[in-house]
Amino acid sequence: MLDILRFGLSAALTLAGLFVLLSGIVGIYRFQYSLSRIHAGALFDTAGIVLMLLGVICATGLNVTSAKILVVIAFLWLTSPVSGHLIGRMEITINDDLDKSMAVIDRETVEHEKDAEVPTDDKEAN
Repeated sequence: MLDILRFGLSAALTLAGLFVLLSGIVGIYRFQYSLSRIHAGALFDTAGIVLMLLGVICATGLNVTSAKILVVIAFLWLTSPVSGHLIGRMEITINDDLDKSMAVIDRETVEHEKDAEVPTDDKEAN
């Protein structure tokens, strides 16, 4: 009976993760602005993978593999928002037609990002 319950919970978590990932894919194609697409991709990617990995933990039970999967979940939980932020910041820095694709509220910050000096390596300068 406990195995059936564990299988059901594992299947439910895995299917929920699959639904979240598919929703993220739809969101990426439906959103008009690139920064909205980045947000949808980063948010749904993290949530979907976490749900699917929790489903794997339920399927395998509590053991060393579960601990390793929890470390992977923590790593994804920390790195996915950082990568999404960096990609969004790159979009603001590189895109010269930002006003055409979205409403820019804080123009000073955008200009500051575009005018910021990029640190150079001393070895390349010599």
